[in-house]
Amino acid sequence: MGKNLSEMTLEELWELFPIILTEYNPSWAEWYSEEEKFLKSILPLDAKINHIGSTAIKNIWAKPIVDIMIEMPKETDFEQIKSIMYDNGYRCMCEEEKRISFNKGYTENGFAEKVFHLHFRYYDDNDEIYFRDYLIKNPDVAMEYEALKLLLWKAFEHDRDGYTSAKTDFVKTYTLIAKTGK
Repeated sequence: MGKNLSEMTLEELWELFPIILTEYNPSWAEWYSEEEKFLKSILPLDAKINHIGSTAIKNIWAKPIVDIMIEMPKETDFEQIKSIMYDNGYRCMCEEEKRISFNKGYTENGFAEKVFHLHFRYYDDNDEIYFRDYLIKNPDVAMEYEALKLLLWKAFEHDRDGYTSAKTDFVKTYTLIAKTGK
């Protein structure tokens, strides 16, 4: 019998859950819609829910993980959110003072068919939406982003933090352009 996910080291988790990129899959939009409807049914708050990340951008390769941003009021009780999310099959990935993230679809045997990352943020902490919208409006930049991800994929296959870090300058540059128009 293998280890529970909570008992695994970061290196063991990265080995079990490598970076995988696949061609765009139209099912990702459907999975998002289903999960959005579900989240609205369980969350006791007035939240903006958005499909973010590369699975929200048609025609580029992406990790087959649907990223969802939930913007919420500053008075939101994170402990209540954590309880609700745990009760509905999500695991806490990361918790900071003003942010909390969860995932679903990670099993002791690897990825499930549908994998989700939820990013809870306060209203207006939403740079990912600017970046997503910019890539949708600028397919040439989206293709540059895809090329960067494909270049980094195998080098960082078992290093999720390294993969993310290697994309940071690109993401920050185009997010700033999207926010300022410059």
